[in-house]
Amino acid sequence: METQLIELVAANIAFVGSHFALSHPLRAPLVSALGERGFQLLYTVVSFATLFWVIAAYRSAPTGDLPGSGEAGWIIASLITIPALVLLMGSYVKNPAMPMPGAANNARKEPAGVFLVTRHPMMWSFALWAASHVILWWNLRSVITALAMGFLALVGAHMQDRKKRMQMGDAWAAWESRTSYWPRWGQLFKVGLLWWALGLMMWVLLTYVHQTFGGVPAGIWRWF
Repeated sequence: METQLIELVAANIAFVGSHFALSHPLRAPLVSALGERGFQLLYTVVSFATLFWVIAAYRSAPTGDLPGSGEAGWIIASLITIPALVLLMGSYVKNPAMPMPGAANNARKEPAGVFLVTRHPMMWSFALWAASHVILWWNLRSVITALAMGFLALVGAHMQDRKKRMQMGDAWAAWESRTSYWPRWGQLFKVGLLWWALGLMMWVLLTYVHQTFGGVPAGIWRWF
């Protein structure tokens, strides 16, 4: 058991560490050596290779080796994944952090939708997902992996701010001045009915998939 958990820790360190290294200190020299397309290919290969290692190590690790947090834990974990999916769905539209044409123009606009909550809605959605699995306290493999992914999301968001300042200059500085790294949870009720509807739909769907393919009922499927 100890060996399996050590491998899982190593796999998560490789996944998180390679993301940080390739996204920040190694990006410029590798782009210079390989070109943008070559770098993207390398980034994709390394990301998938380390992710598959995490999945393989996770599957071989022990299950059910922690006492769990009971029904209260399941209720809390299920509820916090709803705003996580609201943030995730809204993060794909007019997100200045996305590497796409017009990103700088989006950064100069007034924040709307999920960006009223935080300028890093996707990262915070991952952090909430991670928190939900830690709260359940069901097994060490879930806790280890969730903590690694939560760390990647929140520290990665902070490092992304620094990188975007260098890439986008005044446009990102203006975006930072009008938005917040830390979520303003009270603004969740102002993001719009569309994102709440899409978030709830995805919540029902993904919790169903969690039961069907993961073998563990989650969300409303745990009680119905």
